[in-house]
Amino acid sequence: MTTTTGGPARTGTDIRNINVSQCVAESLRLEMERDDRVVVFGEDVGLQGGVFGSTRGLQKAFGRDRVRDTPISEMAFTGAAVGLAMEGYRPVVEIMFVDFIGVCLEQVYNAAAKIRYMTGGRVGMPMVIKTAGGCIGSAAQHSQCLWGTFAHLPGLQVVAPSSPYDSKGLMAAAVRSDDPVVFIEHKGLLLQKAGSFTHGAQVPKEAYTVPLGQASVVRSGSDLTLVTISATVGESLHAAEELAGEGVDVEVIDLRSVVPLDLDTVCASVARTGRLLVVDEDYLGFGLSGEVVTGVVERLGTRALRQVVRHGTPNVPVPAALSLEQAVVPRRASIAQAVREMGRAS
Repeated sequence: MTTTTGGPARTGTDIRNINVSQCVAESLRLEMERDDRVVVFGEDVGLQGGVFGSTRGLQKAFGRDRVRDTPISEMAFTGAAVGLAMEGYRPVVEIMFVDFIGVCLEQVYNAAAKIRYMTGGRVGMPMVIKTAGGCIGSAAQHSQCLWGTFAHLPGLQVVAPSSPYDSKGLMAAAVRSDDPVVFIEHKGLLLQKAGSFTHGAQVPKEAYTVPLGQASVVRSGSDLTLVTISATVGESLHAAEELAGEGVDVEVIDLRSVVPLDLDTVCASVARTGRLLVVDEDYLGFGLSGEVVTGVVERLGTRALRQVVRHGTPNVPVPAALSLEQAVVPRRASIAQAVREMGRAS
């Protein structure tokens, strides 16, 4: 697939530095203006504008019928979203934290994911499950990513943007998709200030889409291919700049989507560098990192790769202490060290 640098090339008064939550709210507003079938509901999405502000101003603009605060009953309002999607609406339902998805998982993997297949495509499921994941020092029950969990379930598209530009464009693409999309915002990125992003910081005012399933080469390099997603894209870019000072040229690929998974872009890079490092904040076991490695090996063969390494969160609950979280979750220092160890082993 075609790769991009993750942001617009032009400059002007229509380009702003705004944060991720502003981008998501703006994208939803534009989609609701474009299509009156788009509705938003969940806990605190209306009057409060979302716990991270990513639905700010929507209830004031579109009223309580289209932007509705719900009781703390994820099974009920996710099921309502499934029913609305079956009737031709395009619901965006917010599960405040991805860690809470267990209480409505039946509606996600047995209803939303399967209805199009079970009806032979006669019943649509244009639904977005918007949720926040990632590690921000909030202990085991509030510090998970889980995109690998959703990717394992056939019928769902899964996206996890890494920048303001991609957040706006991917949300628009998710709302317009006729398939159910799990849209995982990273809590750390939602809390990050405008102007502090490593890439994709300039955001146009007008509506645009970033295609689902299209990866982005956010840094070109010749020595090693580093594949990652969501908040670890920025961490990887910082690590790559540090390594450049040591004479190591790292190519960084932002997958953007877990499903569809853009192995074409990854394989084109690995075919040049011969070395692959997959960095994933999600759990290592049975997850994204293993899928990427397997897909590359199946396509290119073992002789095309001199080295393959995975660096991710081990299969343990994320510790409550921030210092311990930082010891197990991939961050720029550990990413740089993983690359150095690959160099020593080559």
